Amino acid sequence: MDEKLQELTAILADTGMAILKYFSQPAVIFQFLIVAILLTIAFLLSWWVEPRIRTRTEQLSLIAGVKRVLNAMVDRTEWAFFVILCAIVLFVSRRIGWPADDKILSNALLLALAWLVINVGSHTINQKGIRSLLSFSIWTYVALSLLDILDDVVEFLDGYQLPIGQKAVSVLDLIGGLLVLGLMLWIAVSVGNFLDQRIRQVQELTPSLRVLIGKILKIVLVVVAALTGLSLVGIDLTVFTVLSGAIGVGIGFGLQKVVSNFISGIIILADRSIKPGDTISLGETFGWIRELRARFVSVVTRDGREYLIPNEDFITQQVINWSFSDDLVRVDVRFGVSYDSDPHIVSKLAMDATRTVDRVVKSRDPVCWITGFGESSIDFVLRFWISDPQNGLTNIRGQVLLALWDIFKANGIVIPYPHRTVILKSPLATTGD
Repeated sequence: MDEKLQELTAILADTGMAILKYFSQPAVIFQFLIVAILLTIAFLLSWWVEPRIRTRTEQLSLIAGVKRVLNAMVDRTEWAFFVILCAIVLFVSRRIGWPADDKILSNALLLALAWLVINVGSHTINQKGIRSLLSFSIWTYVALSLLDILDDVVEFLDGYQLPIGQKAVSVLDLIGGLLVLGLMLWIAVSVGNFLDQRIRQVQELTPSLRVLIGKILKIVLVVVAALTGLSLVGIDLTVFTVLSGAIGVGIGFGLQKVVSNFISGIIILADRSIKPGDTISLGETFGWIRELRARFVSVVTRDGREYLIPNEDFITQQVINWSFSDDLVRVDVRFGVSYDSDPHIVSKLAMDATRTVDRVVKSRDPVCWITGFGESSIDFVLRFWISDPQNGLTNIRGQVLLALWDIFKANGIVIPYPHRTVILKSPLATTGD
């Protein structure tokens, strides 16, 4: 171990001296200065041009993949300007014949061009993490090849072994295996999303069953891809048996809520108690279910707010599903009229007015019943049915009340309000003795 450390120290010292000697040459310093100036000019040009280009590109109607690549090109306008400026300077320097060795300028041009092409081309991949890993890996390989140090780096990385489990794995094999693992995970996620979209189009399955099958497929594909990738890296999978106990303890203590929500989500999908599109009430939250996730349910309310409610709440609390087995929902509206009104006529007028409201279901007739004789009014309850509770309950009550107001006013039906009579008595006059 000491010999390897001494050898590495000697190599680093010799490399440092060679680098210092190389960078102390006037031609090299001049080229680095030119590169810095060109980068500054490129960023200034990008700062002025990029907003104008973006305004034009945002107006184009393109498919998602093409638009993503185009936006990536616009985001990297400074590198495009740098490549153009560097190519012009390199052309001029070779015309005048100075400096004789223009490797700095040519390498800067090639590295910037490779980064621009690889980074923009990688935006055909939708996943940001995989895209960044892939573009960085390809550019690193191209950069080492252009600098003619790829073989030295490969030999250096292959010479150091890391103990993993019962065997040693070289750093080079580990890096290659991690790249393969990332690639397999990307393939697994892409295939899972594709299958999930296809399953969601199968009309023979219920919405909850489609979501359940899609999530199970994604999990299975990711687990298989991860295990396969780790095997290709050379990691002995038996080492994870030691970690399983610790993971179990962690799940039992720190992750119990996460696991509880995950299991609750599977139960919800299996028993189909709620599904996307259902109108539900949970506590003070009233809205329609937008999406079922592994940990929570997305509920959108009438005011546009989106609540992420843990799956466990739908198992442990009372939930009102307005559209569980039937979309029809009965709505009650209470009102009162004057004792001078004929209750038979009032009931008929109330039901006629209700039928004129668009959202009221016409296949079920509304009913109107007397519920009591109040202090100042005859009290009624009007009952009718709607089939779209997700569009709100308060607004439909308001529309029906407004229809009642109009028809009662047209037929001379009075809606009373309480009267109070206040009698003021003067105090008794006091007489003096």
